[in-house]
Amino acid sequence: MTVNECLAAATDSVTIINDINSKGKASEYVMASDYSKGVTQADLNAKVRASIEHLTLILEYDGSRGNPNIKDATVDKSSYTTAITTGNTYLSKNS
Repeated sequence: MTVNECLAAATDSVTIINDINSKGKASEYVMASDYSKGVTQADLNAKVRASIEHLTLILEYDGSRGNPNIKDATVDKSSYTTAITTGNTYLSKNS
């Protein structure tokens, strides 16, 4: 997988964070852990947290273990770092 292919796949996490940040419980990217209670803030936070962790992991790829070297790549990674910041801000306001 190339740097660009890997970042393209990571874009899903950017989309999830931004959608939950703007739509909250109306986000199409979150499912209730208990359908009788509907989507809870804990469900939203778990999805945002998982997306942050996914992006952080991908941005740390250094070319080892068969992964592309994203950490040192000169491509624009601002949408990913911005999503991590947005997600962390969301969690601090909603925890």
